[in-house]
Amino acid sequence: MTAVDDRPAAEIGQARTRREDKHLITGRTTWTDNKTATGLLHLAFVRSPMAHAKIGGVNVDAAKAMPGVVDVITGKDVAEVQGNVPCAWPVTPDMVNPGAPSLAVDQVNHVGEAVAVVVARSKAQAVDAAEQVEVDYEALPVVLDMEEALRDGAPLVHPSTSSNKSYTWVFDSGEAGTGGNATQAIEGAEVVVKRRFIQQRLIPSFMEPRSVVAEPTDGGVTLTSATQIPHILRLMLAMTLGIPEHKVRVIAPDVGGGFGGKIPVTPEEIITALVAMRLGKPVKFTETRSESLMVAHHGRDQIQDVTISATKDGQVTGLDVTLHADMGAYLRLVGPGVPVLGAFMFPAIYKIPAYRFTCHGVFTTKTPTDAYRGAGRPEATYAIERIMDELAVELDMDPMELRRRNWIKHDEFPFTTVCGLTYDTGNYEVATDKALELFGWDELKAERDRRRAEKSTKQLGLGISTFTEMCGLAPSRVLGSLDYGAGGWEYSAIRMLPTGKVEVITGASPHGQGHETAFAQIVSDQLGIPYDDIEILHGDTATSHKGLDTYGSRSLAVGGIAIVKAADKVKDKAKKIAAHLLEASADDLEFDAGRFKVKGTDQGLSIQEIALAVFAGHSYPEDVELGLDSDATYDPENFSFPHGTHLAAVEVDTETGDARLVKYACVDDIGNIINPLIVEGQVHGGLAQGIAQALYEEAIFDADGNLTTGTFVDYTLPSAADLPPFLTGQTSTAATSNPLGVKGVGEAGCIASTPAVMNAVVDAVRQYGVNDVRMPATPERVWRAIHGDGHTETAAAETTAHTDGAAE
Repeated sequence: MTAVDDRPAAEIGQARTRREDKHLITGRTTWTDNKTATGLLHLAFVRSPMAHAKIGGVNVDAAKAMPGVVDVITGKDVAEVQGNVPCAWPVTPDMVNPGAPSLAVDQVNHVGEAVAVVVARSKAQAVDAAEQVEVDYEALPVVLDMEEALRDGAPLVHPSTSSNKSYTWVFDSGEAGTGGNATQAIEGAEVVVKRRFIQQRLIPSFMEPRSVVAEPTDGGVTLTSATQIPHILRLMLAMTLGIPEHKVRVIAPDVGGGFGGKIPVTPEEIITALVAMRLGKPVKFTETRSESLMVAHHGRDQIQDVTISATKDGQVTGLDVTLHADMGAYLRLVGPGVPVLGAFMFPAIYKIPAYRFTCHGVFTTKTPTDAYRGAGRPEATYAIERIMDELAVELDMDPMELRRRNWIKHDEFPFTTVCGLTYDTGNYEVATDKALELFGWDELKAERDRRRAEKSTKQLGLGISTFTEMCGLAPSRVLGSLDYGAGGWEYSAIRMLPTGKVEVITGASPHGQGHETAFAQIVSDQLGIPYDDIEILHGDTATSHKGLDTYGSRSLAVGGIAIVKAADKVKDKAKKIAAHLLEASADDLEFDAGRFKVKGTDQGLSIQEIALAVFAGHSYPEDVELGLDSDATYDPENFSFPHGTHLAAVEVDTETGDARLVKYACVDDIGNIINPLIVEGQVHGGLAQGIAQALYEEAIFDADGNLTTGTFVDYTLPSAADLPPFLTGQTSTAATSNPLGVKGVGEAGCIASTPAVMNAVVDAVRQYGVNDVRMPATPERVWRAIHGDGHTETAAAETTAHTDGAAE
């Protein structure tokens, strides 16, 4: 007779639909802007129409006389109490941070900077009154070009500084002892290729605009905000405004997307809290979409000068990268550190023996920049994958073969890179072979070559991106070594209720990732408790009193492991009580599928039965504290390193310049998978954002510093109709740095897709003498590259190659 295994099926690996979707996509939820309170007042900000100007005076008399207006507050009114918008990442000891007032006092430094705030009984009244505030501006020269900004005699963004440079951060593998001297390697190389790549400025375009409600309490404030960082926001509010931290409560309810755009502590959050406490009334501010595009922080915006050297047979010998990173007018929460994170990813999956990286952080009179999905790693991946294609052309070598010659082999893991990072696991060969098969590489290559031979007006280009990323931010000691102002740990607690139900508290704060579903699946397997008996609590500092929130693909690899650690403690406590109740030695108990059983017998108790026994408290060991509730703080020992191979086919109409993505395939290795459906959604969303950078999105300023892409009419976001079906697959090499063997997935698609698409665009038009097209590859730019100077739109894409060590 065959024994029947009546254990419940494992939750990990199941493609459960997200439990959050029932309320999120039906609208039966509470966004911040839905929140009301008795006597609620509304805010409207008066924003500068000038990019750079001194403030001569602010006349608020007409605004104060408007119907419904309660108060009008200028920067001078709160100059002594508003503090500065916080920056938590002083990347160098001498980094210049001139400070960023939430309301400008004497000078504005970008279009849209707030100079006053109107408080009224309705939003419409506040907006109408804001239009009546009169501000005298004395124009100053705008500062828009990063290289011009660093020249001697350039106009200063901030009069208190001696230049527009905020910092210079350098990593040299020769000096660090992690590799050779890059300058020597390049000077003595057989082949050298130089390129300049431009990472255009992007705008995080989340579904829900930022919103904040502040309610004064006895000596403090409760802030409800559409934020990614409720715990960090609480700390920063306390420090900035001088409120005792225990008097600050921050609630992040359902949040409609973030992508890094809701990471900073914003001027609007600070002022809303300040106004609420000043007036003793609850107040609300919700930005318009135009405000969001204009003044919510921007991302990317780098000039990348990249030099790579190699032998004639394609062995890379050195890499040198010099960045100019536009900070905008001010330093936001982690803005200075974004390029620093990217510095560790330029060597990517390759065994590069010598590497040097230099980054200049520069002030301009533009909207400040900060983290945007991937935060430095998409920029790095783009540069290395583009330069590898350019090196392959110089060597007359297949670009995939060049990659194979230089990447880390699967039997070389764990591998310590030239940056000093230790990649624990990976198998680039398997992921690549699977992606090539999924894509139909050979057939598409034959089609590409046929069109070239026939001089078709519809050329086909094929692009490759073989990538890895560092995520699961981050080991606290590593962040400390990089001068970041906090750690990278995460917190969780598990509460066992008498009826056997479970409440799980997490410091990770979701904004669409599916935490409530995936975390419940983890706990179900860890404790053997039905999935539906588990509730996930998050996003309220009164419930989850500590944590470091959500960004950097850390929710699962850090937050999820904190949950596992808390579950382990619950089981340890339950085991002692089970042994007592079963009158057995704890050493003789085994735990499986939610039950403690005496080995070799059917005698046992479920963990849910033990929870009820603990509640009753009738019988328990004298030396055991009654209770199963447990908490844990987990600090990762290493980053996690997902990787993959992404392939793109782009069709270019040579008569119009239209570049259209016609096929896309990717195979990602994200370690063990908790929920395949959530993974698929994260990959698809990331791909859409990365492809959008390649083909559609760009924030553009005119000569006066005005944002000319301030609406979705002008700032182009792709729709489903603009994208082909994605062919996706996974391989799995389990991470060794955490007990679940998981890696990150939230940023992978965004990191890998941009260079795959742009390599395809360039491949399609390279026969016309083009070696680069500036992103986004709009029809005009592609057409000009084909029919004009192929280097014009590359922003001086210098091409140099020399052999046998000869000078350029």
